[in-house]
Amino acid sequence: MESSPTGPSCEESAISRLVLWNIDLTLLDVGQVMRAAYAEAFEKVTGEPLVYLTSAAGRTDSEMFFEFCARNYVDVEPDNDILAEFLAALEESFGNRSGELLSRGRATPGAAASLAAVASMPDTVQTVVSGSTRANATAKLVAFGLDTHLDLSIGGYGSVNYPKSSLIQSIRLHASGEGGRVYTEEETVFVTDSVPDVRAAVIGGAAPVAVLSGSATEGQLREAGAAAVLPDLTDPRAVMTAVHQATAR
Repeated sequence: MESSPTGPSCEESAISRLVLWNIDLTLLDVGQVMRAAYAEAFEKVTGEPLVYLTSAAGRTDSEMFFEFCARNYVDVEPDNDILAEFLAALEESFGNRSGELLSRGRATPGAAASLAAVASMPDTVQTVVSGSTRANATAKLVAFGLDTHLDLSIGGYGSVNYPKSSLIQSIRLHASGEGGRVYTEEETVFVTDSVPDVRAAVIGGAAPVAVLSGSATEGQLREAGAAAVLPDLTDPRAVMTAVHQATAR
């Protein structure tokens, strides 16, 4: 069983932090189940098979749907109404496959321990920025027991047609609730594995801490603006250190 160590950051004076996590390929991988759900929902809404996929890295489901329509030459005019139909169908299709998540997916090694470790840091709030809808993002995390240390009520999700950079900025502004304080760029971290997400963090006002998942090289992640690059999440102390250093500016 993975332990949740206490590192030097637990001894520091309290610094208010907002730690955002990407879900897919950073905390877990349920790509096979997700692709099947995309295909079923797309054909149900457009009447056309989903033949050509697009990269999900840094993208929201809303963004991906419009690109699916363009790449697959559907005979419908994609607008916000049909997008809403697609997202509803996607949640239904993914929900029907919830029993497949554990058998066809996996949690990233060290994810649970790293979430617990960061949660032990003083005055730290954790949530997610996900391309999935809120329902699907929650289902993924719950399936692997990764929701415990996350405040999903303040997360950013692909249920709305905004890029991830806008979701990051919105969370910073509103995470403390109406009338609450705004998290500054110096207090906000985004942990992710993709180059587009690193760029979104820079635009949205968060220090990007990158994790190597195979989707990008260390050089590519650093060039995009990553404040730190970790080989994986199996060393919770290293994750804590990266978060601490990113907010100790």
